[in-house]
Amino acid sequence: MEAYCVKCKQKREMKDAKDVTMKNGKHAKTGTCSVCGTKMFKIGG
Repeated sequence: MEAYCVKCKQKREMKDAKDVTMKNGKHAKTGTCSVCGTKMFKIGG
């Protein structure tokens, strides 16, 4: 899964992506950047 990395300032591949449900009930994905290791979050994934 691809998401925007705030630290790299580019779209990067998300490592260890997991499905999560936000408080409002919408679905999202969370994981880490494959290059720098920063946490990533993608809404609607």
